[in-house]
Amino acid sequence: MARKFLAKIIMRESFHSRLGFILAAAGSAIGLGNIWGFPTQVANHGGAAFLIVYLAVVLILAVPALYAELLIGHAGQANPVGALKKLCQGRSSPWGAGLGRLNVVGALLMLSFYHIVAGWMVAHGLAALCSAFGLNAAADWLSEGSLLRDLTFTGLFIVATGVVITRGVERGIEQTSRRLMPLLLILLLGLIGYIATLPGAMAGFKHYLIPDFSHWQQSELFVSAMGQAFFSLSIGLGGMMIYGSYLRPGANLGRLSLSVAALDTVVALLAGLLIIPALYVAMAQGLSVAEQGQLVAEGQLIFGVLPQLFAQMGDSGQWLGFAFFALLSIAALTSTIATAEVPVAYLLEQHGLKRHQATWRVMAAIALLAVLLIVFFDPLFGAAVSLITEFQLPLSGVFYFLVVGWFWQRGNRLRELAQKDWRMRILRCHMRYLCPLLMLWVFVHVAL
Repeated sequence: MARKFLAKIIMRESFHSRLGFILAAAGSAIGLGNIWGFPTQVANHGGAAFLIVYLAVVLILAVPALYAELLIGHAGQANPVGALKKLCQGRSSPWGAGLGRLNVVGALLMLSFYHIVAGWMVAHGLAALCSAFGLNAAADWLSEGSLLRDLTFTGLFIVATGVVITRGVERGIEQTSRRLMPLLLILLLGLIGYIATLPGAMAGFKHYLIPDFSHWQQSELFVSAMGQAFFSLSIGLGGMMIYGSYLRPGANLGRLSLSVAALDTVVALLAGLLIIPALYVAMAQGLSVAEQGQLVAEGQLIFGVLPQLFAQMGDSGQWLGFAFFALLSIAALTSTIATAEVPVAYLLEQHGLKRHQATWRVMAAIALLAVLLIVFFDPLFGAAVSLITEFQLPLSGVFYFLVVGWFWQRGNRLRELAQKDWRMRILRCHMRYLCPLLMLWVFVHVAL
């Protein structure tokens, strides 16, 4: 039995390099929430006043949460079901296995609606490209929602995710992330530079970078910052856990957690330098970007206001729109491949399937769920999003802290480190007591 277990560990896939892991994990974290969610939160909560709180919360809550999820995966050397069952010792073991299965199911559900939104991104990007070449009929079909369009581009994005996952950890996930992440940063910086030259952009930079400290009197700012910081790092569905399991023995999880969080935060800050000035450019063009003193919702902002802005800018605006939606599509793909690896790894390890079999079975399940969400959009789509973002993510985060701080007894690495280093003792105490309470506060605020 021990030999079989050892052989399984030896044969387990792994990341080829530290940089490859950082780019892949940051790619998982850098999703649509960074590009559209974070700037909206900043704009609605006092500009840099929100930024200051957000940066503090990243260190206080988000980095420990990321460390906890990576630690569970690295110690468990398995998918979320196997890792949580192994570390939740004694009576808590069934609870660990149960949460692991919820992670797998939640990942499938999240991927179903995430691929739909990603398909919209691709369609709008191609619409801008068609407009640039004068293909107006095609551009109209691509930019206007229809059942056929949504089914087509959701399916194409699911296939793209599947192709990457089929190639495995090193040749698929790691290589794709190493290529796409630099491209994402180049596109982001290029778009910021172009937007900065347009009328109205400087007012946007001022709104973003000058703090309005009167917002600190509102408790909603602090809870929103905690929620954004936690959700931004893609914690709660097992994606970071499975990535942690692919790290080689001896990996410095503390430094890796800080590196991933730093890159994710930098991209979020850069996204603010793009989106908020772009909104002020839109206002200078006469477009409405606010309702009752608050920015329009993220979906209306991305698929309504900004495409109108690009259309008013002529040919250059269409190319700008293509680059913008290409940026969003890249961010979406690096997130979907991380989350899709959760159910794929579960089928590989718990049911003994080969990678290509596991991958396409998972993609088929995602496609089926996505079709249901598209066909019955009004009653199902919002409910699916709320179920994952308001319930599963924060409650999973609480459970991860409980696993590392309380349930995991034999071989607990954090406890072993705490016995040797006073700083780790402080961290362990922080993760055992304060972090779960903060996560429960976020859950109560968001869901109840």
